[in-house]
Amino acid sequence: MSLIVENLGKTVEGEVHLADIDLAFEKGGFYVLLGPTLSGKTSLLRLLAGLDRPSAGRILLDGRDTIGTPVWKRRVSMVYQQFINYPNLTIYDNIAFPLRRMGLSPSDVDAKVRGAAEMLGISELLERKPGGISGGQQQRTALARALVKGSDLLLLDEPLINLDYKLREQLRDEFKNIFSDNLDSIVVYSTTEPIEALMLGGEVVVLNEGRQLQTGPTHAVFRRPATEAVARVFNDPPMNMIDGTVADDHLLLGGGLRLPKLAHLAGLAPGAYRFGIRASDLGLARGGANDVAFDITVELAEISGSETFIHARHADVSWVIQEEGVHTYPLGELIPAYLDPRNLYAFASDGRLAAAPAAGV
Repeated sequence: MSLIVENLGKTVEGEVHLADIDLAFEKGGFYVLLGPTLSGKTSLLRLLAGLDRPSAGRILLDGRDTIGTPVWKRRVSMVYQQFINYPNLTIYDNIAFPLRRMGLSPSDVDAKVRGAAEMLGISELLERKPGGISGGQQQRTALARALVKGSDLLLLDEPLINLDYKLREQLRDEFKNIFSDNLDSIVVYSTTEPIEALMLGGEVVVLNEGRQLQTGPTHAVFRRPATEAVARVFNDPPMNMIDGTVADDHLLLGGGLRLPKLAHLAGLAPGAYRFGIRASDLGLARGGANDVAFDITVELAEISGSETFIHARHADVSWVIQEEGVHTYPLGELIPAYLDPRNLYAFASDGRLAAAPAAGV
């Protein structure tokens, strides 16, 4: 089974929601739609589900155009951000609902419900109702109901966004196992979070402002973003971007920061570039012999869970540095920061990738 999207577009009252989307999905594949809010993820999912009609292009399932096929005739399941369950039905009956509509025998319904409940860790909840269980358990129920249908296409629209941090972490790990065994469906999962995309793996489709920026194996796209735009989207916080120049034997970054021209940058011709480095690849302590020190002035220390994001300036250049642990720094404090040039990306004037760090650095 294959699902092909050709030149797909969606325009609403003159506003472009999606444009020129070309994708190929295969049976048993897991695909992540990654992009910020309003990047077009939900619009694309709704088109795949048949809930909306495109303004341009085709959606082909095994070569057959599905546009115009009613939703009820499609083998598709969708899990939303909100846990949508029937409040007056037990968890058992919530999961069984689509199976009974399909006309399965009571014994088959029972086997499928209990199998899905066991896989998702909610077997002990089957006689309870949604109002008496947690948000995470409700989302598991919604997912179980989607899985038991055995749909050709399983769509998940940011299904963890409304859950607390610890529960999201737990379900991400479980989802990897669940979807790795789901060999009969095409699974498409949307998220705004780069870390979630990396944890889930599979193939990634990077979207921004309704445009398809890059597609490929998730970890490969993360390591080699094709453009500066992809590098910004596929990092949280966005990758630090600094104007600079390349000379014969060194780099000069904005703010007067001079760096050696290491191996992966050796092929760059002299001239102007944009250099990128992830916040997690900067530090406030020397990490190795290649590190170059420079002073930064603290503008904000933002604590997020077990990490601290230090927003700072060096000369007229802004930097964000990600540090493990909870740290406090007085505003205006001058502290040393360290950069390993082996972690630098270089982008040409047209935004395209010119050089990337070697794998494993």
